[in-house]
Formats: sequence, C-alpha cells, structure tokens
Amino acid sequence: MSIRLPNSLRILLIISMATAVMLTSGCAGKSGYATVSSIDYSKSKKLSSREKSATYHVVSQGETLYSIAWNYGKNFKQLAASNGIKAPYTIYPGQRIKLKSTQNRVTKKSNNTNKNKVVKKKKEESKKVPIVRQTNEKRSVGKILWQWPAKGKVIGTFSSNARFNKGIDIAGKLGEPVYSAARGKVVFAGSGLRGYGKLVIIHHDDKYLSAYAHNNKLLVKENQIIQAGQKIAEIGSTGTNQPKLHFEIRKDGKPVNPLHYLPKR
Repeated sequence: MSIRLPNSLRILLIISMATAVMLTSGCAGKSGYATVSSIDYSKSKKLSSREKSATYHVVSQGETLYSIAWNYGKNFKQLAASNGIKAPYTIYPGQRIKLKSTQNRVTKKSNNTNKNKVVKKKKEESKKVPIVRQTNEKRSVGKILWQWPAKGKVIGTFSSNARFNKGIDIAGKLGEPVYSAARGKVVFAGSGLRGYGKLVIIHHDDKYLSAYAHNNKLLVKENQIIQAGQKIAEIGSTGTNQPKLHFEIRKDGKPVNPLHYLPKR
C-alpha cells in the first residue's frame, strides 16, 4: 500500500536529495573541471585535424617563421623557400604563410635514374658519420658542442610517436636556471605555442634548433646571440602541471632524441 506524502514534505525531500547529489559531485572536482594532476599537457601540443590539413597559416602578433615551422613540424628553410622569404626571415602579422611545398611533387615525377642517384647519394652521406667526442660536460655531434640545459633528473623521455613526448622533461624547482645547450641565436622568445608556456627557441645552424619550454621567466630576447651554457631562462610551470624544463632538439624540422646529443651523466 503506497503512502501519499503531503506536498510540503515531498518538496523538502526533493531539495534534500538534490543537495546530497551536489555535495557528492563537488567532492569529485570543483565545478566538474579536471584536477591539475589529471590533465595531460602533452595532448595540448597536438595539432587538430583542421590544423594538420591547413594550406596556409595567418601570422599573428609575436610569431616568427621559426615558431611557425616548429608548431607545424616543418623545416624553417623549406618554409622560407616555399614563401620566397629570405634571411633574416622577417614576417608580419596578417601575412599568409604557405605550409605545403610543391618540392615533393617534383621529386615524385623524377625518373628511375634520378631516384637511383638520390639513393646512392644518401648511402654515401650515411657513411660520413660525425665523430662524437664525449666529455663530462659537453658532447660534440657534428660541429655543435651540446651540454645539459638544466641540472635536474630526467622525468620524461623522448618518444618517436608524435602523439607523445617530442623531447625530454627535466625536473627542477621554480626559479632554477635554464642554460643554452649550445651556441646559437634566439629566434623566438615568448608565449603562443600551445602547450609550451613561456618558450625560447635557439637556432644553432642550418640543421638544428633547440627549444626550452614552461619557463617562469625569460632572460633573453629574439635575435640575441647566445653562448653555450649561458643562462637564458628560469624554470617554471607555464603550460604544464609542475615546475620542470621541457627540452627539445629538432633536426631539419623533425624532433630527435636529445639524449643522443647530450653528454652521458
């Protein structure tokens, strides 16, 4: 036999149940947002499908040709050539940068003879492996002397899968120094690249760039010449969930494992 409650008691019961539900959900996380520890900051570095298929990039304030090339995983020299931009690669807000080059199409149309020549040339170049000279502080790969950009332990390693870590993460405390891994020129210093926070990109030669992300404070400016081991920033947590340095090396626009370039500890 069902018991029919008075209207006033039914309303009071409904309010009590609703309050209990709100309190329970509040314990799981404020306003339903993910807690800091549950956020995978590396996912924010991935380009959307729309960005991957983009033909042009419209330059925003503060961007450089190097930062655009870095964001799309392009070689800055090829990007400059495709757009007729000559050194020092000056660009301006509102400029349309063509992202896709026609060079690959030309290569595909080449005959078998040319393909054989390319293969032979690659084999010859592969034999010329640069001598690696390793010391306690620096390591020479080709013409560049590399050294560690921070003193902390490695807490995140490189992954060849582009969906994951494109460099290494080095533990550190807020405000600890970040050093340039090699001599070069600052080609980007600022924010704007999704997932990197306050970022410094250094150009070392025609092949190599290095990047230093999540900084609390930047101590260098664009176009500044930097010496190896020079303090360029302070460790922070911008764009991530804890104080650390995210360090990347790119060769011809593609991420490479920094541990293959830095001296062993």
